[in-house]
Amino acid sequence: MSALPDAFTALYGTIPDACFAAPGRVNLIGEHTDYNQGFVLPFAIDRVAGIALRIRPADSVRLLRVASTQGGPVVEAELESLLPAAVEPWARYVAGVFWALARRGFTLPGADILLDSTVPIGAGLSSSAAIECAVALGLNEQLDLGLSREDLVLVCQQAENDFVGAPTGMLDQSASLLSTPEHALFLDCRTREAQQVALPLASTGLQVLVIDTRVSHAHDSGGYKELVRACTQGARELGVPALRDVSVGRLDEAKEILAPKIFRRVKHIVTENQRVLDTVGLLSTDGPGAIGALLNASHASMRDDFGISCAELDLAVDTAISAGALGARMTGGGFGGSAIALLEASQADGIRTALHEAFAAAGYITPEIFSVAPGPGARRL
Repeated sequence: MSALPDAFTALYGTIPDACFAAPGRVNLIGEHTDYNQGFVLPFAIDRVAGIALRIRPADSVRLLRVASTQGGPVVEAELESLLPAAVEPWARYVAGVFWALARRGFTLPGADILLDSTVPIGAGLSSSAAIECAVALGLNEQLDLGLSREDLVLVCQQAENDFVGAPTGMLDQSASLLSTPEHALFLDCRTREAQQVALPLASTGLQVLVIDTRVSHAHDSGGYKELVRACTQGARELGVPALRDVSVGRLDEAKEILAPKIFRRVKHIVTENQRVLDTVGLLSTDGPGAIGALLNASHASMRDDFGISCAELDLAVDTAISAGALGARMTGGGFGGSAIALLEASQADGIRTALHEAFAAAGYITPEIFSVAPGPGARRL
């Protein structure tokens, strides 16, 4: 990110006003519970989306110009008539923040933005939310909008839901904006109450590996939207505002009421909420080395009940566990992306080797494997 100001100057012919960065995230546990008003436990990682930003002088046209260090032309959009169809798909995560702020009554000037990112795209690590949060923080600070970080979470969620068209909850944006180093973020997605939970990996000799299967996914795909509809239907048929309100003890009753496929989707959400609570409890009493079985159970639920895993993710999880990981699960929206493995740091090299060998034997694309640690949230560079 240190080269971002010079790259901006080379592209736009002037220096940026400021640079900002926001991290991707790993969701330790709590998948698809966010839009069901449940509980999640993500943490920010040390891979970030960064922007160089310059507010454009006032003129007759309020113009957004956005470009990527990955190349391609500068995308231009007039803020007076901002529509998703008028913006390149990758740039909608930037434009959507302007659009969402306008919905809150802010009249924004134009801007020049150059985007860079080290968060893998389509890997289930919230590359999109990282972009949104970097842009939102930058505009908030440079224009003195006076919004809290909690407000910015909702701005970015609205951008992703209503401009990009991905029906996500607030997990990703909350992790990117609210996280602190060496902690996971325990978030109640109904009350929006957030609590920092200590996640001391390095000091306990542990490590989290991300296994990016390089099977790309997208939150605006039909599969994700079908899951949202199934959860909404399940809550409606059970007579509750959201699946957050269904206890594990009510699952026997739910099985009699719901169609089998809807029941499986409901079962995952209900049991996953309980696994988040159990994980928070174990982290507080026994530390991160005690949560492996909960990670394993979460993956089995996503595979068997929620139907969002794939062969590559299952292989990653099974291989990591067989090679000695304390626990493993897919992370993110599913249909591809990444798995995570919790392991003793001394075992990292052996588990990496086992994963590469297993993927090669299956004829799959070589996965990208890297370690992550709980880091800070969005910030000025």
